[in-house]
Amino acid sequence: MHRISRALLSVSDKTGIVDFARALVERGVTLLSTGGTARTLREAGLEVTDVSAVTGFPEIMEGRVKTLHPSIHGGLLGRLDNPGDVAQMEEHGISSIDLVVVNLYPFEQTLAREGTTHEEMIEQIDIGGPAMTRASAKNYRHTAIVVNPARYTDVLAELDAGSMTLSNDTRLRLAAEAFAHTARYDTLIAGYMAEQAGSTNDEADTVEVPESYSARLPRALVMRYGENPHQRAGLYGDFTRIFEQLHGKELSYNNIVDIDAATKAVLEFEQPAVVIVKHTNPCGVAVGANLTEAWERAFATDTVSPFGGIVAVNRPLDLEAAETINAIFTEVVIAPEFPEETLALLRRKRDRRLIRVDLDALRRSFGWEARSVAGGLLVQSADTALFSAEGLRVVSRRQPTEHEMAAMEFAWRVAKHVKSNAIVYAAHDRTLGVGAGQMSRVDSALIAARKAERAGLDLKGCAVASDAFFPFADGLMEAVAAGATAAIQPGGSVRDAEVIEAADAHDIAMVMTGMRHFRH
Repeated sequence: MHRISRALLSVSDKTGIVDFARALVERGVTLLSTGGTARTLREAGLEVTDVSAVTGFPEIMEGRVKTLHPSIHGGLLGRLDNPGDVAQMEEHGISSIDLVVVNLYPFEQTLAREGTTHEEMIEQIDIGGPAMTRASAKNYRHTAIVVNPARYTDVLAELDAGSMTLSNDTRLRLAAEAFAHTARYDTLIAGYMAEQAGSTNDEADTVEVPESYSARLPRALVMRYGENPHQRAGLYGDFTRIFEQLHGKELSYNNIVDIDAATKAVLEFEQPAVVIVKHTNPCGVAVGANLTEAWERAFATDTVSPFGGIVAVNRPLDLEAAETINAIFTEVVIAPEFPEETLALLRRKRDRRLIRVDLDALRRSFGWEARSVAGGLLVQSADTALFSAEGLRVVSRRQPTEHEMAAMEFAWRVAKHVKSNAIVYAAHDRTLGVGAGQMSRVDSALIAARKAERAGLDLKGCAVASDAFFPFADGLMEAVAAGATAAIQPGGSVRDAEVIEAADAHDIAMVMTGMRHFRH
């Protein structure tokens, strides 16, 4: 194996770079570097050769051009077992570069920072870094590439064990990681540029579905297992930037799915709101003058299912509300803030997870949603709308009362987050019964009514929401029998007239939204 004696270091993330560079120098490696990295190394007392001294050309255009030169890329790409390459390197005075340590401009971090201008984003698009990274990774047999500071210790250990050489297997693994690094970088830039070009927006009917879809995401967590103990799983992407765990056991795969469901549902409400989720379905949702009142109303929907469930609120969790929630066993409690006295109380239960959510960051994360299927991915825009552009349309003979309209809108906001077929009975400020995930809409209506009965709730005068149209009048009739006096549904069935006629026959106020919310 080729001995490593010359290294080029140019990093944005300078974590550990001084110690790594010092260790290389102590092992007889000559250092080349650029810009800020060279300055950092010199300030640490290390001897560094500037790239400009090798190229004979200064850095220009405020650093936009510095490493794009044959003296550098010839040293990265030269095949030392190819006589032609070696002869040309000698002819042009090009020395091989055996080790490259590069990571790229902080495009992702800059993108996440509020108030960043487009011009600032453009300047965070690295050119020389990806070129050096890809060149080295392509020529990994002769030029080892390191893009991750977490690899420094292992690389040094192998250099010591191998007389300053790295095995072909190690070089290949490092090269694969390097290509993944540049692929994710380019994916982020492409997504940003597409957004700036206006190819994504909030109007689902005008979204241009991309011709290709890339989602090279960094691994954030290795899970103990997936949905079941025999399945392996990992968490990728920015979830841990939106959700910060403050206490409790490590999150499971199912916890994360439920956290996502609960927080997206709680975003539907402006008033203090509580959403209780079990197996991704809301089993109780309510608003109130404060979180305590909202909790009591939400919990009253179903006093059985919330045990072992997920609770999300949209206000800082005050001590009074925390004491009320603390009365039952919950797997996860999610809030935008936990005051110190609240944390002190809730931390008494060792295993319960406490999650702080950045609700603004959650809203900003909405974009394309992907689901794996055999042989590929299904990709769709996020379901961020509530009604059609035309809004609500009263189709019944009787106009809904103000109270009924408020109850229908509340039920509709919840139904959007319930697995199809979804039926939700509600008052203007709380759910009264939730029927989720049934093959028949009639069954969902029956289950929701049965849950309300079990909780001792009276459905007389409530509103009912159906996430998709009533294909027949039978589902509506079950809701009427349960006590509903108003119904909200998308409409669009060939039997709409039959359903409306049934509503009129029972003096039911019916509103159509023009938009369904299937959740499979």
